[in-house]
Amino acid sequence: MRIEKVTLEDAAELLSIYEPYVKDTAITFEYDVPTIEEFRNRIQNISSKYPYIKAVDKGEIVGYAYASAFKDRKAYDRAVETTVYVKQGRHGMGIGKALYNELEKSLRNMGILNMNACIAVPVKENDAHLTDDSYRFHLKMGFSLVGRFHRVGFKFNVWYDMIWMEKMLGEHDSNPPKVRFGEWTI
Repeated sequence: MRIEKVTLEDAAELLSIYEPYVKDTAITFEYDVPTIEEFRNRIQNISSKYPYIKAVDKGEIVGYAYASAFKDRKAYDRAVETTVYVKQGRHGMGIGKALYNELEKSLRNMGILNMNACIAVPVKENDAHLTDDSYRFHLKMGFSLVGRFHRVGFKFNVWYDMIWMEKMLGEHDSNPPKVRFGEWTI
């Protein structure tokens, strides 16, 4: 398996990975699958500043991850929100871990100090559309829980909680590194 930069030509394959998350899960709170054009625009906008990467196994994209702005104010420049999606049927094979490890390395090199993850979590046990797998994955990746919003997402006629997790990538002193937007490599 290789980790590579995502290109606009990958949009259809990435969208095919994302589509079941929209249609069948509460992992994303999107109700409608984006169009291919909308997805290409997302890739273009995000990758112009932040890492947008894919895991490729035998020529097939099996997962992708990216970082995006945490907030749009200048003071938040050193913090990002992270996202990872793994192709259905390919979970538990180290794909998400490989993507996040590479993402973290790229973010450190850019001068990013905080990785943040906004994660949907079930309110009740045995939910048909959501587990706590993402929460447990982020714990294993070194993230810690920092907050919980109760019943903020409504999908499939169910209310879901949202948690925020964070991982610090560097020292937070009075002379932080300059962020080099768009200068990410893998």
